[in-house]
Amino acid sequence: METVCFEAPKPIKTYGFLSLIFAPQSMMSFETLTALALFAFVSSATLGPNNLMLMASGANFGFWRSVPHMAGISIGFIVMMFAVGSGLTQLFDRFPAIYDALKLASIVYMLWLAWKIAHAAPLTKDVDAGTPMSFLQAAGFQWVNPKAWAMALTAVTVYVGDTSLLWLGVAALIFGVINLPSVSIWTLAGQQLQRLLTNPRRLAIYNWTMAALLVLSLYPVLGF
Repeated sequence: METVCFEAPKPIKTYGFLSLIFAPQSMMSFETLTALALFAFVSSATLGPNNLMLMASGANFGFWRSVPHMAGISIGFIVMMFAVGSGLTQLFDRFPAIYDALKLASIVYMLWLAWKIAHAAPLTKDVDAGTPMSFLQAAGFQWVNPKAWAMALTAVTVYVGDTSLLWLGVAALIFGVINLPSVSIWTLAGQQLQRLLTNPRRLAIYNWTMAALLVLSLYPVLGF
């Protein structure tokens, strides 16, 4: 009678948490990284709540006083993108009420910011007149910024996919490196307008225009 032999199953390697970080089968190609960098530049440099607020900050407070605001945007978005890619979207899928509450908070907070911009104090030689957005305020604003959410979700789902946390971190870092000089352009543009905004009436018109554009940028939230 023929004897049938069975080979003992080979042990399955398990890497636990380290496999999520260094999984060799989950890598981003050079083409994908290049496309992600281009997306980061276009989305960071185009009109949106962050850039509108930086332009207003540059006009009202100058470039250097707006540096914490710019740094908060870049670093805050890195943290946000990493959190989204690490499973935050799954939390929203399980608890939609959290997402709805975040959307409502976004609308209320941005309306308040628009009111603050519209009623900004006229330019004076007193450096203490008015206060630009701080680093922590700018970083926290990313969580109620509809464009930032759209950028993070697109970057994670389209470019990062199911790669490891290590590559997610690389992608977030690319965004941060590209974002900072991109948003700086808007602050410099606002600063250059200072010479035209020494007249209180012109400054008021400018601030009200920026506030109106900020409110209009809420339109995507309605279908977000």
